[in-house]
Parts: sequence; structure tokens; C-alpha cells
Amino acid sequence: MKFGGTSVADIDHIRRVARHVRREATSGHQVAVVVSAMAGNTNQLVAWTRDMAPLHDAREYDTVVAAGEQVTAGLLAIALQDLGVDARSWLGWQVPIRTDAAHGAARITDIDTATLEERLSRGQVAVVAGFQGVGPDNRIATLGRGGSDTSAVALAAAIGADRCDIYTDIDGVYTTDPRVVDTARRLDRLSHEEMLEMASLGAKVLQVRSVELAMVQGVRTFVRSSFDDPDQTAPDGANASVGTLICDEDEIMEKSVVTGIAYSRDEAQISLRRVADKPGVAAAVFGPLAEANINVDMIVQNVSEDGTLTDLTFTVTNADYERACKVIEESREQVGYEVMQGSTGVAKVSVIGVGMRSHAGVAAECFQALAAEKINIRAITTSEIKISVLIDADHTNLAVRTLHSLYGLDKN
Repeated sequence: MKFGGTSVADIDHIRRVARHVRREATSGHQVAVVVSAMAGNTNQLVAWTRDMAPLHDAREYDTVVAAGEQVTAGLLAIALQDLGVDARSWLGWQVPIRTDAAHGAARITDIDTATLEERLSRGQVAVVAGFQGVGPDNRIATLGRGGSDTSAVALAAAIGADRCDIYTDIDGVYTTDPRVVDTARRLDRLSHEEMLEMASLGAKVLQVRSVELAMVQGVRTFVRSSFDDPDQTAPDGANASVGTLICDEDEIMEKSVVTGIAYSRDEAQISLRRVADKPGVAAAVFGPLAEANINVDMIVQNVSEDGTLTDLTFTVTNADYERACKVIEESREQVGYEVMQGSTGVAKVSVIGVGMRSHAGVAAECFQALAAEKINIRAITTSEIKISVLIDADHTNLAVRTLHSLYGLDKN
């Protein structure tokens, strides 16, 4: 069981979480719980480190920001004990969850679960601080923002859990953002691959790294709401379980052609005009961006009729836009472009579904529907199970609603 920041926002929320955990423990399950910091705590801790020194030691940064999860783990263990549940808190280094040396953005390398599993077998609930482990230097290492999801999936894989339940402030994964489309449906099941695409393309339900890890390790993940009644049961007496199961594609009997529509307004477009079309030009453009740790997403190249010149268009996040422009400007002599143009007023809208592998015409329908609404497409990228289009940000909601209806995803 994993509980995010909004689920443990204050003492009353933590008491509610304790009742969720007690329900599972008294049902006969061996239970491990991973918790995030209380809502807003991590932001405050990060701000303090930056106020103390804008350029600070990443190891000390980890020492400070990991404190939020430590507080939550201890409080939840106390709440469980108060309910009569045998529980003990565990920090990352106590498990231990071992990571690489990349402080602030560490990756898990190994989890030694021997002691934890022995306690679980005795019926003790393990409350583990998420987002943290111990690096090769024997110091606390954090996994980057959203790392508690990764902690939970990794721990579930390490102990061979039947399932990893991710409790959040919504009751599952929807066909699209219900704030944009009020007829969006909650999905009962979703493949790991579809969830990975949705998470990476703008859906904020799960952190991308955790979905990738769940897919690799085969961890069944269940997204559900922590705000449901912890003592609620279904009519047949079983524990109520409203949510979305993320699992292997083989577990899904009826595969929809399109599963969902994702969108991201965190996009910026950069276009290089009249670039000499010769070997090494793409490397001259994207090499320096990679060295600056700037992630490039959509890439479109248009070669002139005589094959001597090309236009290159690509997207980066809004946060990286200014830096990317500066890097490209510094590489102008090597690249040899005539004009650089850019815009932050763009958005990416994506159509996702494993059924697209075996159905033709999905992309054509998408383009025709957007054209009918007079929505201009700036760039297109595709994969086996995804179509992404770059459009003007002002048309984002219209595009999402149009495509959601087009593929029959509305409730009715």
C-alpha cells in the first residue's frame, strides 16, 4: 500500500490511512506500507535548502528533504499502534534500500528484504519511508520528485507482493482528465504499456519511473482513492475495491482500440530554418542539448525539394525552453541554420491504446476530426500504441473533447 502527500496531508488524514491499513491487515494480508511526506512539506524543505545556499551539496540536500517521509512513517506507525495494529516504521537505510550515487535523483539498485519479510511473516505491518534509500557512500540518497511511487513498486517486486495499491486523491485512471471532459470514464483495467504512455504524455496519476519499473518487474498495480470510507465493504462482504488495475496486457480480455486521451501544456517548440542538409547536422543540434540534460520530445524534419536545405522542428518542456535556445544559439556556427524560431504557446495531445496495433485508420480519423474543428497540427509523432499531435495551446480542451468523443470514450 502506498499513500501520497494528499493522502497524509495532516493528522486526521493519517488516522484515515491507518484505518485503510488496519482493514487489509485484519483481512489476513501481510502488509507493507510506503508513505510520502505530508502535502507541502517537501516543497518547504527544498525551499529551505535553496535559501541557505543556491548551490548546495546534493548529499546534504538529501539529508534535509528525506526528513518529510521520516515524519510521516513514524506518525502512521503510532496511529496504527493506537488502533491495536502491530506496526513499525522503517527508513530507507534501515531496510536497506540501496541506490546508486546520484544524490537527488538516485536509482534503486537492490533491496535487502530479509529482515522486513521476517517481521511481515509475524504479522507486523511495515511502514516504509518512500523516496529514499542509502547510497554507496552510506549516506541517505533520494530518488527525485515522485520517488515514493518508485519506492512502492520496487518494494512490492522485492517482497513478491500480490499487488501494489497506490492510494491517491482520485479513484482510478480515467479515459482523460475529468476536469476537461465531464463524461470521462474510470477505466477498470489498463496495460502497463498504456499507463506508461499516459504518464509520460501528461497524465499525472502515476510517476513515469514507477510505471516503467512495474512493467519490467511485472508488478500488478491498483490505483484507488484514499478518501473512500476505509471500513466500506462490497455487498458480498469482500473489501470494496473501486479503482483501476494496471497489469500485463494478457490480463485484459477486451482490448479497446483507443483507451485514453492525454495532454500536456508543458511544451515549447523550437524551429531551425534553412539548415544545410548534410551528415552530422542532427548530432550538432541534439548533442549539445543532451549534454545540457535537456530532454527533446517531438522531432520533425522537412527537406527542401533540391535536398540541400532542411527545417528542423522539435519540442522541449517550458522549463527548458530558454536554456535550449541558448544552447542552440551557442552551436549556431556548427549547425549553420539561418533563423531560429520558438513558441511556448503550444500543447501536445495524444491518443493512446494497445488496440491501435491491429486497427488501421486511427490516425486518419484523428487528423480529420481535428481539421473539422479547424485545429492546425504543427507536428506529429507516432508509435505502435500512440499518436501525438502538437497544436496551439488555446485549442487544447477542444481537441481533447473532440478526440474523446470520436473514439467513443464518453460515459454514455
